[in-house]
Amino acid sequence: MKSIKGVGVADVVSVYSSAPGDLFQLMFGQQIHIGGMKASIDLADRAGIAAGMKGVDLCCCNGADMRFLVRFRNVASMIGVDVTEAIVERGRRLTHEEGLDDKIRFVLADARESGLPSASADFIWSEDAWCYVPDKRKLIAEAARIVRPGGVIALTDWVEGPAGLTDSEAQRFLSIMTFANVEDIAGYAKLLSANGCKVRVAEDTGRFARHVDLYLDMIEMQLRYDALRIVGFSTELLEALIDGFRFIGEMARAGKIAQARFIARRG
Repeated sequence: MKSIKGVGVADVVSVYSSAPGDLFQLMFGQQIHIGGMKASIDLADRAGIAAGMKGVDLCCCNGADMRFLVRFRNVASMIGVDVTEAIVERGRRLTHEEGLDDKIRFVLADARESGLPSASADFIWSEDAWCYVPDKRKLIAEAARIVRPGGVIALTDWVEGPAGLTDSEAQRFLSIMTFANVEDIAGYAKLLSANGCKVRVAEDTGRFARHVDLYLDMIEMQLRYDALRIVGFSTELLEALIDGFRFIGEMARAGKIAQARFIARRG
């Protein structure tokens, strides 16, 4: 695991409560993860998420994935946990606008200490969000506690790729993304196994590099004015953010950063 000093939950809250968080939503859409709805369909299919199930989204952001699961997988109910108040309030508003208040509930809390009952969910869900949590060991232990025996933990996340990051590359990547650390595929699988889960899938999705190129093209070729408005029309700030994503794209093409998919069943 590569790590950086001085980054914590408060820094992540600051990012998603300000312009960078709004810029991510412009680039990614409501589903702030690589692959959007297509990736969600793929993860749900592989994990066997079906009608009538009850799920928990740990680090749910604005709740778009929960709305997807309720609408397109007929999930009975979802509880979303996130630590950023501004994002939770946005999620509640969007959920209300879509008329899904009766099936989706938000909890403002640290996902490592959600306060939810043990063995209360059929599945735990997350897409590209656990990379923001400093203590992944504690987070996965919480996920395993909440899901019922026989239930599923299904997630994607940004990980260190097989080629590995140098120390300087890792420091730059983690600083750009406000990650305290970045795990690799084997590390995630080990943590899931250590918490009583049988890992069925632990693999690179192969999506990362081409999607970063897509996001950069969207900003540079179509959404530049929208992006500038978000950052207060600061060309310098926008160029710095774009340059950071160019670097991340280079790292992905070199096999140093990836999006990984994990599906595990609690014993």
